[in-house]
Amino acid sequence: MINITKDSLIGDVLTQDPSTAEFFLEIGMHCLGCPASKNETIEQACAVHGVDPNTLIDRINNHLAE
Repeated sequence: MINITKDSLIGDVLTQDPSTAEFFLEIGMHCLGCPASKNETIEQACAVHGVDPNTLIDRINNHLAE
């Protein structure tokens, strides 16, 4: 299992487990296929979309632990 942190790149997370896309879509990140978003960290994406990064990280890590 991978451990997601605020410094994890979105592209890396999606490569490791594509089912995590739903969590990014839920925060309004609909451009998951564009190169810019794949190279953003979780923290950067959350700042742009007004989301607490710790909440998103916890949700993704809980999902990956299942």
